[in-house]
Amino acid sequence: MAKIIFGMNVSLDGFVDHERFAPGPALFGHWIAHVRDLTGSLYGRRMYEIMAYWDEDHPEWGPAEHEFAQAWRAMPKWIASRTLKSVGPNAELIAGDVVAAVRDLKARLKGEISVSGPNLAQTFIAAGLIDEYRLYLHPITLGHGARFFTAAPPPLRLLAHDHIGEAVVRLTYAPVA
Repeated sequence: MAKIIFGMNVSLDGFVDHERFAPGPALFGHWIAHVRDLTGSLYGRRMYEIMAYWDEDHPEWGPAEHEFAQAWRAMPKWIASRTLKSVGPNAELIAGDVVAAVRDLKARLKGEISVSGPNLAQTFIAAGLIDEYRLYLHPITLGHGARFFTAAPPPLRLLAHDHIGEAVVRLTYAPVA
């Protein structure tokens, strides 16, 4: 059975913003290894459109960006959207019941499936499908934007904490059983 994880970069005051958290070399290396090891990833339309940037090479990229793009392109992706009519390579559109589709994926696959984006994650939190939360805590405050938790999460227990690079602490939680 696959494990559904929700992890994102987050500020001290609980906000996520993909433009404000440019990773340093250690964190970017962590994300490369993470994506390489995933069974797949779940995206909503907005987050998928942001991440589709990695589908095409860019001349300003260095070796690390090419390595991340290669891992991202190889990873299966499932996109939950009522408005998209098609998705890119190695991606499958989920236009119907996303909770039922994720229950099916969880039951028949092994490994970790990542949920990207707090709005989509909230759907799975409400359905009790998130097995693990990974908050990559950055020592900044944003004061506004999308929150990591868009509603109250279930009671959580700390599984682990570790440093990634000089400034980021990853906090790993699971729902209390």
